[in-house]
Amino acid sequence: MNSTRGFLKAGGLRRSARLLRIATPIMLMALVLIVLDRCFPLNLPQHQRHFAQVVTDRDGIPLRRFADDKGVWRYPTHLDAVSPRYIEALLGYEDRWFYYHPGVNPIALVRAFLQNVQGGKIVSGGSTITMQVARLLHPHPRSVPGKLSQILRAIQLEWHLDKQEILALYLNNAPFGGTLEGVEAAAFGYFNKSAAQLSHAEAALLAVLPQAPSRFRPDRHPGRAEQARNKVLQRLGEFQIWTEQTVLEARQEKVAAFGLQSPQLAPLLARRLMQDNPEPLLQTTLEFNLQQRVQDYVKLYTAQLPAHSSVAVLIVENQNMEARAYVGSGQFGNTQRFGYIDMVTADRSPGSTLKPFLYGMAIDAGLIHSHSLLTDTPRSYGLYQPDNFSGGFNGPVSATAALQKSLNIPAVDLLARLGPKTFVSRLQHIGIPLTLPNHEAPGLALILGGTGTSLEALVSGFASLARGGLVAPVRYQHHEPLKNRRLFSEGTAWVIHRILQDSPHPDQLRTRRARGSNTDNPGIAWKTGTSYGYRDAWSIGVSSDYTIGVWVGRPDGAPVPGHFGAVTATPLMFTLFKQMPARRTTITRPGTVTDVEICWPTGTKKVDTRPNHCHKTLTSWSVDKQVPPTYALAQENQVDRSPLTTIWINPETGLRVDQNCVNIKRVKRRVALWPGIVEPWLPAEQKRGQQVPPLDPRCEQPAELSGQSLVIHKPETDTLIQPPPGSNELPTIALSTLGGIEHIGWYVNGQLWKQTAPNQSVAFKPEHPGKFEFVAVDGSGNTDRRILYFTSSRRPAPKPGSDISLRSSVESPALSEPKPESG
Repeated sequence: MNSTRGFLKAGGLRRSARLLRIATPIMLMALVLIVLDRCFPLNLPQHQRHFAQVVTDRDGIPLRRFADDKGVWRYPTHLDAVSPRYIEALLGYEDRWFYYHPGVNPIALVRAFLQNVQGGKIVSGGSTITMQVARLLHPHPRSVPGKLSQILRAIQLEWHLDKQEILALYLNNAPFGGTLEGVEAAAFGYFNKSAAQLSHAEAALLAVLPQAPSRFRPDRHPGRAEQARNKVLQRLGEFQIWTEQTVLEARQEKVAAFGLQSPQLAPLLARRLMQDNPEPLLQTTLEFNLQQRVQDYVKLYTAQLPAHSSVAVLIVENQNMEARAYVGSGQFGNTQRFGYIDMVTADRSPGSTLKPFLYGMAIDAGLIHSHSLLTDTPRSYGLYQPDNFSGGFNGPVSATAALQKSLNIPAVDLLARLGPKTFVSRLQHIGIPLTLPNHEAPGLALILGGTGTSLEALVSGFASLARGGLVAPVRYQHHEPLKNRRLFSEGTAWVIHRILQDSPHPDQLRTRRARGSNTDNPGIAWKTGTSYGYRDAWSIGVSSDYTIGVWVGRPDGAPVPGHFGAVTATPLMFTLFKQMPARRTTITRPGTVTDVEICWPTGTKKVDTRPNHCHKTLTSWSVDKQVPPTYALAQENQVDRSPLTTIWINPETGLRVDQNCVNIKRVKRRVALWPGIVEPWLPAEQKRGQQVPPLDPRCEQPAELSGQSLVIHKPETDTLIQPPPGSNELPTIALSTLGGIEHIGWYVNGQLWKQTAPNQSVAFKPEHPGKFEFVAVDGSGNTDRRILYFTSSRRPAPKPGSDISLRSSVESPALSEPKPESG
C-alpha cells in the first residue's frame, strides 16, 4: 500500500514538474508582453495633443476644416455613419478574415512571402486591417524588423480593442492622398458627399486608395484610379460579395473627383466655435445650401459698396433660436474690407433699432396703447435737443406712426417717461447687453444710438416679436440649451410686430403706394437704424418663422456718408427673405389684444368720452384691456396740462369767466385741449382759440388758457419767396416773433438753427431752392410754425396750403422722400 502511494506521489510530482516547465516560459512570455505593453503603450489618437477639427452644418456637411499640427485634416466618423458598401469593399478586398483572426493572418503572411520571393521584390505585405492600423499608429520601415514590430503591435491592438474599435481607427486614420486622412474626409474631399452616400464605384475606389494614395488620387490620375478601382470590383465579384450586375454597373461609372479645396463657409463662426471647444467635430445649426447662397450673395453685394465697407448677416429660426446662416464679414480674407473682423459680434451703435423694445415696454407698463397721442415737436431736455433723421416735425402723431416713421423726439420723450435706467436694466436682464460710453449712467440719447450692442443681440431681441415676447440667446450648436426670458407680454409682442409689419416697404415710399397695399413684405415686421455720422446701417426683419439681421458699414468705424438703414441694409434684408422657405406658420393674435375706438386728444375709449371731447377717432390695439389716457408731456421746462380742462362760462353771454369776475353767473364746462406745443400743426377748428371761448372783458386773462403766446409775426405760412425782378439769386428774408418767454429757438427743417431774444428779428438766406419748415420755440415750450418756399426763378405763387416742391440742380434734403428711420 505504501509503495503504491509512493509511486502515485512520484508520478504526480513528475507531471507537475512537466507542467511547470511548460507553464513557466508561457508565464514569462506573458509577463514580458505585459511589461512591454506598459513600456511601449499604443499611440492611440486620443493620446495625441493636437487634432484636426471640422466644423459642419446641421446635416454633417463640412463648412470649414482646421488641420492638425502636421497640416493633416480628418473628419471624425464611426461605423454607423459609413456606407455598408464601403465596409464590404474594404474587407472584401483587404481582409476577408478580419473578424476571425487575432490581428495577424498566417496564411496571408505565407502567401505574401512566397509572392515576394517569386517576384524578387516586395509585391505584397500580407497585412491585415489590424496590421495596417498598427502601422498607421506606429510607422516603421518596410523591412523584416519593421514587419515584426507591426505584427507585435497588431497583437497588442487586438488585446486592447475589439474589432469594431480597430475598424473605426482605420476609417478615421487611413491615408487618402494629399492632406486627407479618414474615409469621411476623402468622401467629402473627392466627391463632395458623406461616406454614407458613396456609390458602389466610389466605395471600391476608396477601398484601394490607401494602398497608393498619391499614385491613385482620382483628382490627379483618374486613369490609374479607374484601373485600381476595377481590380477591386473584379475581386468583389469573384468572391460574390457583390452581384455580377452591381459590378458591371459600377465599372461603367466614370472616375470624376473634385479638386481638393478647403471649404470656407461661415469661417468666422467656425473660428469662434473652435476657440471655445477642442472637440474634433463641431456640428452647427447652419444649413449648408442656405449658408452658401447667402454668403455668395453678400460677397457680391459688398463689392458694390464703397471701399473698406463690410456686411454682416445673421439668420435665425424663431422657434428654436437656431442660426441658419452666419456671415460675419462681407468678403472674408479681404484685408481692405477688414475681412477678418466678425461684425455679427462687434459692439456698434444700434441707431434706432432699440425703439421697438421701448414702445413694447411702454405698452406693458401702461403708459401708452398702440395709437396713443404723442408729440413730434421741438423739445429740449437740459442741454440735450434731439432732432429727427429726415428733418422737420410732424406735430401730433400716434405711437404707431411714431414707431413706423422712427421719429426721434417721441421716442426720447417716451424714454424719459419710462426711465433710461429701467430700459437698460430690462434689456440687460433678458440678455441684450448695452455698452454705455465711459461707463456713464444711461441717458436719453441711448434710444437714438448713444450706446453699443451687437447684431447678434439685436436679432435675439427682435425674434421675441414672433415668440410671444420670449427672448433667448442665438444657438449655434444643438446641444446648447434654449434659455427663454420674457421681454414683452404675448399681446404686446403681437402689437409691436403688427405695427412694424405695416411699415411701408422702401419701394412704397418712392412710388407713394398706399400703405395698405404692401405686398412686397407680407408678414415681415422690420425696423431700420442708422448710427450717428452714417457709421452703421441696420435692418432687422421678423417673419413668423425667421429673423434676419443685416449690418452694413465700415468695421473701423469711419463714416459712410449717404448710406443708411433704409437705403443700404434693407434691400439686402428683403432679398434674403426671398431665399427662405415658404412661410409655414402664422403669428396668431392673442386673446389679450382687442380692438378699441379711442379719441384724441384724450386718448380714452370713445364709448367713455363725450362727443365734444372726441376731436378725432382712431382704432387702437389694446393689451389686457388697458387704454391709458394721453399723458402729460415730460419736459424740463414744462409739464403740459391734462387734455381735459375745466373752465367757467357765463351762461348768458357764452364768454369765459374766472374767480376774478364778480357778480357774474358761472357754469362749469369741461373741454378737451390738445397739447399746447402741437398748436401750429392743428387744423384751425381744433386750436385752443376755437375750443375755449373768449374771456369776459371784466376778467383778467389767465395765461395758461390764453391760447398761443408765441407767434411768428412774418412772413405768413405757404409764402413763395422769389428773387426780385431781373435776378436769379435766392433772396434773404427776415423772420420775427411776437411774444415768447426767455428765449426763442429757431428750427429749420428740424435742425436747430439759431437762438434769439423774444421779438427779435433774424435773417435767413437758403443755400438752395426748396420747401423749408421754420419752427420757433420759447423757453416755456410755446411753439409756432411756418412753411415757406424759395425759388431762384420767377413763377406764379402756389395756392395756400398746397404741398409743392420747388427743385433745382441742388436738391434740399427736406425735399427727399421721408425715410422710415432715424439716427
